[in-house]
Amino acid sequence: MTEIRVLTDEAQFRAHCTLFRRAIHAQAPSDDSWAITLPSYEQGRVHAAFDGDEMVGTTQSFGSSLVVPGGAVVPHSAISRVGVRADYTRRGVLTALMREQLSALPDPVATLRATEGRIYGRFGYGVAGRVREVEIDAKHAVIPGAMTGRVRMIDADTADKLLPELHDAIGLRRPGQISRWPGWWARQRDRKGEAENSVTVVHSGPDGDDGFLTYKVTTEKDFKHRLSVEDLEYANADAWRDLWIYVVRLDLVDHIENEVPLDDPVSLLFEDPRVVLTKDVFDEIWLRLADVPRMLSARTYGHADAVVLEVHDKLLPANDGRYRVSPDGAERVDASADITIPVDLLGAVYFGDTTFSQLAATKRIEGTRLADADALFAVPQKPVCGTFF
Repeated sequence: MTEIRVLTDEAQFRAHCTLFRRAIHAQAPSDDSWAITLPSYEQGRVHAAFDGDEMVGTTQSFGSSLVVPGGAVVPHSAISRVGVRADYTRRGVLTALMREQLSALPDPVATLRATEGRIYGRFGYGVAGRVREVEIDAKHAVIPGAMTGRVRMIDADTADKLLPELHDAIGLRRPGQISRWPGWWARQRDRKGEAENSVTVVHSGPDGDDGFLTYKVTTEKDFKHRLSVEDLEYANADAWRDLWIYVVRLDLVDHIENEVPLDDPVSLLFEDPRVVLTKDVFDEIWLRLADVPRMLSARTYGHADAVVLEVHDKLLPANDGRYRVSPDGAERVDASADITIPVDLLGAVYFGDTTFSQLAATKRIEGTRLADADALFAVPQKPVCGTFF
């Protein structure tokens, strides 16, 4: 019988990391790698499934915060390191882990990055935000005009100290963005892993530092060079534009790749917008509303007549109920429902990336007053996270 335990010491944490990495077909952490990884383990947030004394499954959360439509910031759990040992899959281990983790979650909302698209819907996660992978032909890319500020290159030690402070100062700009915890920044300092060969530049405007960019350049066949943007953060449009100018004007770069929000206007920067090619669009944010009444009350709504949603949540039945949503907010009510929706699809519409009408067209939800619901949940910007975990 599977037993779920909360892990408490370093030896258990390392076994947890080893099992997870093997579940995704990666090597166990070396001593050097483990020294970098250990700070990312937080007491009280590490769960494992056991069969007797054998660890057979893992999951973990990181304490963070999340911005919702309207600009409010709420406590948030970033879910990661979800894995089941290969000889224990399809035996209910993951279901037991997810149920226990969600029941004990200290935050009203969680997000994750899904390795497989069919897994997490049954645990109440919905695709709430997507990103666009773009490739830019650097040899023919021209952004007219000069920079309005200054871009300077900084060394790794300076970046280790400055970037966390600058990220906090820039703040969370659009729905879906999350704060970064100390363990996340510790992984970014891994000189033999994620941070190897990274270059960081910082943008300064009239009020001081207001953006940064981290990137790597790799050599491909025929001595072509590809620049991969790893992190791009900015407080205003001038910093965003100047950092793109810096990237495009680098010598010995043939192609530039980056992940941007669906509504990012990057192609409009260029004299020829066709130098920007969209290679893919894929899911980024999987959202789980752990406390539905709190999360419905946290965000703001558009102008439309009130709609009553009936929410169903198989894993967290306390969320079951009917909620009136209006421009004034959301509240639990005893009234007839206009729309019936499971909690995973409520997560999908929460940031406005998906609409109620789209879900109804695919027969995923039932109800009326769809146009009003769409207007209530509409947002001026598409959601994005921008922080991989």
